[in-house]
Amino acid sequence: MASSLVKKINFFSEFKPWYLKIIKDFDFDYQKDVIARNYLSQLLKNKSQRWDIEAVLVTFKDLIQSKRTILIYGCGPSLENTVNHILNDFGIKIFNKCLNLTADGAVRLLSEKKIHVDVNFTDLDGITKKDFNYPTFNIVHAHGDNIEKLDYFKNEIINFKKLIATSQVEPVENVINPGGFTDGDRILFFLKSFLLPKQGIYLIGMDFNNIVGKYSKPEMIEDEEASLTKKKKLKYAKNLIEWLAAMIDNNIFFINSDISSNYFRAMSLNSFKEVIINQLD
Repeated sequence: MASSLVKKINFFSEFKPWYLKIIKDFDFDYQKDVIARNYLSQLLKNKSQRWDIEAVLVTFKDLIQSKRTILIYGCGPSLENTVNHILNDFGIKIFNKCLNLTADGAVRLLSEKKIHVDVNFTDLDGITKKDFNYPTFNIVHAHGDNIEKLDYFKNEIINFKKLIATSQVEPVENVINPGGFTDGDRILFFLKSFLLPKQGIYLIGMDFNNIVGKYSKPEMIEDEEASLTKKKKLKYAKNLIEWLAAMIDNNIFFINSDISSNYFRAMSLNSFKEVIINQLD
């Protein structure tokens, strides 16, 4: 029987209509998603006997609820500019007073800036093995297109203590499905069960436009025009966050972005600086 926190986080039943739509729209292979989940599940069985999914989730919950301000970083083109502005104005101390959650390759920018990363959500295609070991927590996702990456990172997955596994398909004993599609929107789906009413959520580098930021892949050296498939994925991510936003009471703000939506608000850098300083006093 699934443990209490595992039950609380698993959201596949509610998310399944979205998943079925996604695999049809992108022509994804359900069986490959199952194979990826099973392979990741098997890797977890090789972890130390001291690793226990419920215990890790309790530690994760305590971490998420430890600070009022949650910063979530995507790999969009505004990421580096936004982080640099905050660093230049306030220094690294501001980031140390917030929770810093990154989507995949965004961890690389924060590592370069020596900003602590509490959690990285990754399907492993935007990071190196060095990046894998930078955050306090890793939330590793399995899907049909990253089986080779799971194999490449298998030793890191087995040895990293504060690790939680997620998948696209039905959850199993040690692999959760919190809902979500991309690394970025999956962060919010995972957090929804842990959020406290007064916590504010600020999204940095989540632009959902036609440009892919250079931190999306280790081999990229500059921003690039998004492929048609990537544009469609970003549109899904935005729609999913809108769907989720109606289920949670916390305010969601997109920082330094021109995003338009009735479900969350865009906030200028200057406004964000004022809000963040007031919250951290």
